[in-house]
Amino acid sequence: MEGADEFMKYRSPLVSRYASKEMAYNFSDRKKFTTWRKLWIYLAKAEKALGLLITDAQILEMETHAEEIDFAMAAEEERKLRHDVMAHVHTYAHCCPTAAPIIHLGATSCYVGDNTCSVIIPVNSLCSFLLQLARVIDRLANFADKYAHLPTLGFTHYQPAQLTTVGKRACLWLQDLVMDMRNLQRARDDLRFRGVKGTTGTQASFLQLFQGDYNKVEELDRMVTEMTGFKKAYLVTGQTYSRKVDVDCLSNLASLGATVHKICTDIRLLANLKEIEEPFEKEQIGSSAMPYKRNPMRSERCCSLARHLVVLIADPLQTASVQWLERSLDDSANRRISLPESFLTADIILSTLQNITEGLVVYPKVIERHIRHELPFMATENIIMAMVKAGGNRQVARFLSEEVRPLLEPYKAKMDVKIELEL
Repeated sequence: MEGADEFMKYRSPLVSRYASKEMAYNFSDRKKFTTWRKLWIYLAKAEKALGLLITDAQILEMETHAEEIDFAMAAEEERKLRHDVMAHVHTYAHCCPTAAPIIHLGATSCYVGDNTCSVIIPVNSLCSFLLQLARVIDRLANFADKYAHLPTLGFTHYQPAQLTTVGKRACLWLQDLVMDMRNLQRARDDLRFRGVKGTTGTQASFLQLFQGDYNKVEELDRMVTEMTGFKKAYLVTGQTYSRKVDVDCLSNLASLGATVHKICTDIRLLANLKEIEEPFEKEQIGSSAMPYKRNPMRSERCCSLARHLVVLIADPLQTASVQWLERSLDDSANRRISLPESFLTADIILSTLQNITEGLVVYPKVIERHIRHELPFMATENIIMAMVKAGGNRQVARFLSEEVRPLLEPYKAKMDVKIELEL
């Protein structure tokens, strides 16, 4: 059965289990190949406007069949030709016989390949992330404001330290997220269109089409760039845009992954202390064997996927470093995996973090109990400062406070003890 066949092959959990339908579609074959066809239409329109023998009927035919993709035919063509772009040129030409001679006219494969990445990454992906990140920041800001004055035990080296507040700790998370917002905005705003650059970036094929008219070649590049909604194209390319562009985008996603991992690790530590919990659904099961457990499963998922997102930056870094001269095809297979996986992974950790920040539960009484446990030891710092103010040596005072520490131990067990120092 056709439906059963789906379960007889590997399916990426990023699509089948985690990522949103919108982001999964963004990196789908349909999205990619319909974008290719739009780019071929833009190219034909600009070439016609600049004087090449292309008719309105040919362009209309291309527009009419832009969404009609015979994927089976394209797969068979690629099997024969061993070339994905030419397979889709042939498939498109099959349903556009009149326009067949002018589809992909003068272009190289990277005209559709790289320019499609330029369209998908900033418009559909980075903009989506900025909206998701803004929601997370908003929810977390509300949480920080609500608990701005609730004292809690601070930790350094995961050892009890001086007091902070629940809201102040959330501001540490917020600050990192705001830095990620800045980085993603910059990455989006810096992205350009590859443009209409020819086989090695020299535009020689288009110069030949326009009989040496350099101005028309420049205008073609400008017109197609404008049709796609970009303000600028890269001034210089080889056959591809620089693979440093991928490094720029994915490094910011990796940085976001590090932020989310830190936030969710903090939540997991606080969940163990029973001071803070992530949302727990009414029918959710914490453990198959221990029903009393309330595992921080969302935070754990974020940490797990964030680790994957962080390490994916190695792929574009290495790819950029080994591109030979005007291009090398050893980037292609790697980018088919690393680019979609980075964006799909970032998508799910952001949506999960939003869910977490919308339902964080705080237990003030537990927090107060932990503070009272440590108050006698925190008092030693006040003793040191009082001794120094009275003219004592801080190092000697510190030594004396360590001598006093065992005497304070019995008070740690007395939950309601209140220590008032009169120095």
